[in-house]
Amino acid sequence: MVHVFRTSLGVMAFAAAAFGAGGGAQAASGPFLAHQALYDLSLVKSRSNSVNSARGRILYNFTGSSCEGYTSEFRQVSELDSGEGKITLSDLRSNSWEDAAGKSYRFKIETRMNETDAGRVDGSAERDGDHINVKLKLPAPKSFTLDGKIVFPTEQIQHIIAAAKDGKSLLELSVYDGSDDGQKVYNTLTVIGQPIPADRTASPDASTSDEHMKSLKRWPVTVSYFDRDAQQKEGEQTPVYAMAFELYENGVSRQLVLDYNDFVISGAMGKFDAKDSKPCN
Repeated sequence: MVHVFRTSLGVMAFAAAAFGAGGGAQAASGPFLAHQALYDLSLVKSRSNSVNSARGRILYNFTGSSCEGYTSEFRQVSELDSGEGKITLSDLRSNSWEDAAGKSYRFKIETRMNETDAGRVDGSAERDGDHINVKLKLPAPKSFTLDGKIVFPTEQIQHIIAAAKDGKSLLELSVYDGSDDGQKVYNTLTVIGQPIPADRTASPDASTSDEHMKSLKRWPVTVSYFDRDAQQKEGEQTPVYAMAFELYENGVSRQLVLDYNDFVISGAMGKFDAKDSKPCN
């Protein structure tokens, strides 16, 4: 799930929260938990008074295994009220499959704003040595290559968990998830806090009471996303957005906080269901 949350405001990284290894450090080898999670969205604050209220939901399905790869299904419906009757309704749907070794990634993303026609992205990425070959079907047929050190969304979470287990507090990764027009790469900076013991829960939710989760530790994590294309400009760069959450060692995330600079939205877990996974032969 840090693929990631992105609304049509320029975000989808959340779907990453269920997010092996490409270039760079060895990824975590522990199994991810197949699960479905529902998050209720609400406005925390509006820094520019551009948003009076916000509500919505994220429904996230994560299935698969290290032998068959990981499938993520993500839908986010959001309603933003900017005052004077100006309501913006966004509907984001994303389906992706990622090879557990980080070699292949397939994605379909559909974004709809109000009653406009949906924007669609459909493509695939294949790791080949020191580069990644990307082929897009939508929004227009196109092929291009990316640096092989770039990671995919599930891979991203694996690296974060591995860094957390190693006691690291900072992690820099470049991430490709097919969002926007299918050509965007984000540079990310992840800040990892001290581990939270399984028996410490300040605000219980559907995940903390689940039998699969009660014995697991988790880490407070904040991931900031930067536009890689703007990296050449001088001066300190401002993130496009940031997301904070508590990340369990099995890939489940809780207590989302999504920061879009102008406003901040929280995502409280309303429902959580662990699913059975077929073991690898």
